Amino acid sequence: MNHRRIDLAQALEQLRQAAAALPAQLPTAVFMEVCGTHTMAAFRCGLHSLMPHNVSLLSGPGCPVCVTAQGDIDLLIELAADRPVTLCTYGDMMRVPGHHGSLEKVRGQGADVRIVYSATDAVRFATDHPDKQIVFAAIGFETTAPATAAAVKSAADLNLKNFSVLSLHKRVMPALTALLSGGSVKINGLMLPGHVAVITGWQHFAPLVDRFKIPCVVSGFEPVHMAASLATLAEMTLEQRADLVNLYPEAVTAEGNLVAQRLIDHVFQPCVVRWRGLCDIPDSGLELRPAFQSFDAMRRYALVRPADDENHACICGKVITGSAQPADCKLFANGCTPVHPLGPCMVSSEGTCAAWFKHRRNK
Repeated sequence: MNHRRIDLAQALEQLRQAAAALPAQLPTAVFMEVCGTHTMAAFRCGLHSLMPHNVSLLSGPGCPVCVTAQGDIDLLIELAADRPVTLCTYGDMMRVPGHHGSLEKVRGQGADVRIVYSATDAVRFATDHPDKQIVFAAIGFETTAPATAAAVKSAADLNLKNFSVLSLHKRVMPALTALLSGGSVKINGLMLPGHVAVITGWQHFAPLVDRFKIPCVVSGFEPVHMAASLATLAEMTLEQRADLVNLYPEAVTAEGNLVAQRLIDHVFQPCVVRWRGLCDIPDSGLELRPAFQSFDAMRRYALVRPADDENHACICGKVITGSAQPADCKLFANGCTPVHPLGPCMVSSEGTCAAWFKHRRNK
């Protein structure tokens, strides 16, 4: 359902009142923001400092770079370093550490790695350079998957023989289901990603409420959006009521973007993929359908995914599943910094460790 708009002062007062009325047996109401954009926005606007002492906000598996498994990171680096391809990727992927450096490092050693701003840029580059084999590293959730699908369809229409995709796309709902099913993270409500819901529709998340009896709010990204979402979650917690509320009606509808959904379904099919901090989750990834498998870089280059041998001193996997905070890591700001990152959470513009380092490390 949709709720009316309120201003920031009203939202914060609503949050304070609900928090003050929470029972003593609930020392802290713990809510999780699922989107990495929420993570960075909350720190940037100082939302944590405005929250009541008995309300806490944890990060979830909503940063696409951070949830990419170590084996997939190493696969990208090996592909760029060892194959005669031009690897096109988003900027956030360049400095994510692998076992053999990073994409930035192998580019410095001569690999052809290029930053693009969209999948369409990679198709255009392939069209303009028929002598090069172009591989697009497709990262992101349902938000970016339609653009990748459109790029693949365009490449098929153009009969491009020098364009392929390494799909590392992921679907949010299966990951949230796996996280809540595990039972290891105790949370009282979810602030759901507005960007994803624009594509999927807010009704897409209804099974979370039905199955886990947990309050859920689809939120926008301005301070007033997030404060209102926290207030609504606190009120539902106080009332012991599980409901799904859309507080981003200017962008999110119940059914979502049907054109984008059909495009994803036309090009991709769900598959099992590994998530950092979680496990292999069925139907949580997107692979190319048989009609488009000629554009699958895994098949074209007979790639073999390396094992997920993570840096055990890095707790990024725990941070993005709400099991730990960046300050719990002995490497945080002590060997692991944005200049010398040891894990993806310190690299990505939506990474929790990067947000803590920039906005909270001295608090």
